[in-house]
Amino acid sequence: MLQKLEILKHELQEELNSILAYWMQYTIDDTNGGFCGSVSNDNTVKAGAAKGVVLNARILWTFSAAYNHSGEKKYIAVAEKAISYITHHFIDKEYGGVYWSADENGNMLEGRKQIYGLAFCIYGMSEYYAATQSKAVLDAAIELYNLIEQYSYDKDYKGYFEAFAREWQSLDDFRLSAKDANEKKTMNTHLHIIEAYANLYKVWPNEKLRNKVAEQLYLFDTYFINHETGHLRLFFDEQWHEKPGVISYGHDIEAAWLLLQCAEIIQHDIWIQKCSKHAMVITQAAMRGLDKDGGLWYEYEQAAEHLIKEKHWWPQAEAMIGFYNAFELSNDEQYLNLALKSWQFIKDHLLDEQNGEWFWGVYEDYSIMPNQDKAGFWKCPYHNGRACIEIIKRISIFGSVAV
Repeated sequence: MLQKLEILKHELQEELNSILAYWMQYTIDDTNGGFCGSVSNDNTVKAGAAKGVVLNARILWTFSAAYNHSGEKKYIAVAEKAISYITHHFIDKEYGGVYWSADENGNMLEGRKQIYGLAFCIYGMSEYYAATQSKAVLDAAIELYNLIEQYSYDKDYKGYFEAFAREWQSLDDFRLSAKDANEKKTMNTHLHIIEAYANLYKVWPNEKLRNKVAEQLYLFDTYFINHETGHLRLFFDEQWHEKPGVISYGHDIEAAWLLLQCAEIIQHDIWIQKCSKHAMVITQAAMRGLDKDGGLWYEYEQAAEHLIKEKHWWPQAEAMIGFYNAFELSNDEQYLNLALKSWQFIKDHLLDEQNGEWFWGVYEDYSIMPNQDKAGFWKCPYHNGRACIEIIKRISIFGSVAV
């Protein structure tokens, strides 16, 4: 087993180096500043593409985390470019928060305050602070946290509303993307708020913030986790009435390990115990979305009983961590083998050996999904970069304990 783990660790370190090198070579916008809004599979930059705050925040997190992992200064230099661009082009100096998007020149394009975007900025800024001890960036992260609590937190029913207009007025359309249901509360946004809050707590151990992380673990336990099926419920109105939709296998396996990590960060023994159990149940539910080749299908439409037979890049990355996490919890080697099989699927079908990085995804016949970004508004180095860093760390800990 140790030999398998050492091989995996070595391969993931090589892949992490490759991912970071790709983003440094092909995505930095030397003409307009910041990072390119869209890069195609053949590494052609799309002129005029919008620049999203989520992409920039995820680049900030990834390269800050890479520096914290390796100590290589070339990575923090990219993170510095990301925080500078966010500061000068996304932070709304008049009304607070961050814009959702900017044009290629860095001018505000969509000024709405999508809480998902604020959360990712907190996630990236807190990681950058861990790398640099920049008080200004920590203060910016805390300010975004306070704005979420001021405007988005539902004081009556708990949880967080999805989105607001630039001046924090209510909206008719809350959706994160066109494929989402137009509901006031979603699992996806809550998952990334708790992720961001927990990462902020690591560098700013504030008791109120700790309680907010614990409260969100309660919300997942009470509303988002379907205790009959083990899958996550995705959409709700403000009073927590579920609006049935799809099963997202990628979000299932991501939440399986991430919720437990958040409980561990705040050192909450009760939630660590509960989330350890949840992790195994949710992981087993996500396994219903596994194909025989080790790839994880995208989504299952429950009403139509229709499986969307696509395998996108990010669920495969999350599957590696989720299955490895289940192996750690259970000491059952079947989960390690599933993590290894996920990695093998990625190597066989998603890695672009010619042009670098990972393809967006493949169809059932393994043909590459066309007209999708290699880098762009949603395609980023966060899922795959994090999977590499997370598993390398965990194998290192396992190896030291085993010795």
